[in-house]
Amino acid sequence: MTDKIVLGIESSCDETGVGIVRLAGDGSMELLADEVASSVDQHARFGGVVPEVASRAHLEAMVPTMSRALTASGIALSDVDAIAVTCGPGLAGALLVGVAAAKAYAAALDVPLYGVNHLAGHVAADTLQHGPLPAECLALLVSGGHTQLLRIEDLAGKITEIGSTIDDAAGEAYDKVARIIGLPYPGGPPIDRAAADGDPKAISFPRGLTGPRDAKFDFSFSGLKTAVARWVEARERDGDAISVPDVCASFQEAVVDVLTAKAVRAATEFGIGTLVVSGGVAANSRLKALAAQRCADAGVELRVPRPRLCTDNGAMIAALGAHLVAAGVRPSAMDLPTDPGLPVDTVFV
Repeated sequence: MTDKIVLGIESSCDETGVGIVRLAGDGSMELLADEVASSVDQHARFGGVVPEVASRAHLEAMVPTMSRALTASGIALSDVDAIAVTCGPGLAGALLVGVAAAKAYAAALDVPLYGVNHLAGHVAADTLQHGPLPAECLALLVSGGHTQLLRIEDLAGKITEIGSTIDDAAGEAYDKVARIIGLPYPGGPPIDRAAADGDPKAISFPRGLTGPRDAKFDFSFSGLKTAVARWVEARERDGDAISVPDVCASFQEAVVDVLTAKAVRAATEFGIGTLVVSGGVAANSRLKALAAQRCADAGVELRVPRPRLCTDNGAMIAALGAHLVAAGVRPSAMDLPTDPGLPVDTVFV
């Protein structure tokens, strides 16, 4: 196989991402460009993503982001051999913008189009930093909208969900707790920073779904968020001082304790030797530290992409597209639909 240039477009939520990957004849990949335009500042005053605002931001950002990616990569648009685009899951209007753009570019260039799963893309992002995944690995996907444990046998089509959140995703809980204690949106980075000055043992917050009769590999963070709210309300009612660093550290410890314990337990029980942690929350300092400690104790290799590759981006979509091209997967039809609820075991459409 000769070298192929694969372009990836991501627009599932509030980031417009364009990535470009060179797929070599031996199957290796080189990241040529990774450009992202975020509309997070436009959503901050609402405390969460507003779908209509996100869709309009994608419309405004798509062409400029594409231009920056082409400039950064040093290639011309006519050099592109295939286009991959997120077709789900995500916000309906946001997905439509990306898919419409990808169809237009694919038609104009007369190149194959691949509609891919956003969640599988997060796992594929790790291959841009650490190389090919082993024959079988476990992925802990942690973001604002998703918290899942995935068994990865083949990025080109064999992904099985073995655990998922039954209510709030971990990142969503961070955002809600940040609002409760007066920290800005998105809540992950400010809570992580504040937690560095706090005591993770100061407050005993609950660990959801960790009882002997609970689902071993599922997650629940809604009760934890409510516990934080009730604790803060009680202190405010009694006029007691609230240590924001202690609240952050104790809350964060409850989240990462459950995430890492369940992930390592799954790896051990399934006999899987590699754990990939991906998604926006994978950039959290305490999650990485505790995962490293527990994986080392269990003899499990830990792989975590650099922070830029953890958040939503076009590079991860280009990487997943390159895997499909290398595997000889049939391209998507030009009437490719979007699917806001696309299940993770559907890697491509």
